[in-house]
Amino acid sequence: MAARGEHITAMVRSHAAGDDAAFYSVALQVAAREARSGHHALAEDIKKTVDASRNVSPRSNVTRLTPPQGDLAGLVEATAPSVGLRDLVLPAELTTQIKHVISEQRQRKILLDHGFAPAHRLLLEGPPGTGKTMTASVLATELSLPMFTIRLDALLSKFMGETAGKLRTVFDAVAERRGVYLFDEFDALGADRSGNDVGEAKRILNSFLVFLEQASPESIVIAATNHRAMLDRALFRRFDAVLTYQLPDARQAVSVIRARLGSLGAGLSLAGLAELTHGLSHADLVKASESAAKRALMQGATAVGRDDVIGALVARRQATVG
Repeated sequence: MAARGEHITAMVRSHAAGDDAAFYSVALQVAAREARSGHHALAEDIKKTVDASRNVSPRSNVTRLTPPQGDLAGLVEATAPSVGLRDLVLPAELTTQIKHVISEQRQRKILLDHGFAPAHRLLLEGPPGTGKTMTASVLATELSLPMFTIRLDALLSKFMGETAGKLRTVFDAVAERRGVYLFDEFDALGADRSGNDVGEAKRILNSFLVFLEQASPESIVIAATNHRAMLDRALFRRFDAVLTYQLPDARQAVSVIRARLGSLGAGLSLAGLAELTHGLSHADLVKASESAAKRALMQGATAVGRDDVIGALVARRQATVG
């Protein structure tokens, strides 16, 4: 009976932590115990339930998001994203990297028990609108974690001591509250400080490097930048992985458009639009798709036409690419 109590305790803990891999592992241990006790039907039922659950996309268990309190209030914005891997349109190699991070985090207890830390410090770099912030949301969703976006305008202070103190507050939260912590537009904090008149900024960056090096593996710390070349070279070796994002190719562009149009784009031909989608980011394509959909709906149509999409892409190119 004591063993069963231990199993229940372990399952409750893994569920509370959002650790699906550990939860299923304990459930299968229970199934094995029942099988040894001769309860074969129950054991088989547990195994089938685990297999079926693993095939269902994870849902966020962040049912009640507690706003940041105390010194952390005003420094971070807390959200509970609901965008999954299936919504992310990226090259296969980049998607594989993201899946690997998710897998390590789901099995972090196994890794930590053997002295290995799961990937938990990520640098995302690439042009604006290519999916960096969305990737942070996907990690939060897939791991059933809250997402905390650090407000750099509130973090950075003209007094070095204040900024370093605020950084310590953020990284204390990283250790105390499991989540995905996003430093967006990170170049504002991590830019190369080799000039002679930026001593204070250099010390702030050094403080960040120390905190990042010591960051708890219980959370994921993400730095996202549109300007890799601006970053201090000392940063790169401190991250567990550097993920590079690029503008979508013609095939990916079509996938982005179709995903956003949903049922409104059923049966719509999007062949031959490469010239119009070239140079547009994922965000640009989403905006163009939304514009095409709204135009069609306001005209009384029940589906988006090819001309609607072409018109929206042309307008978007004029506004962004030129």
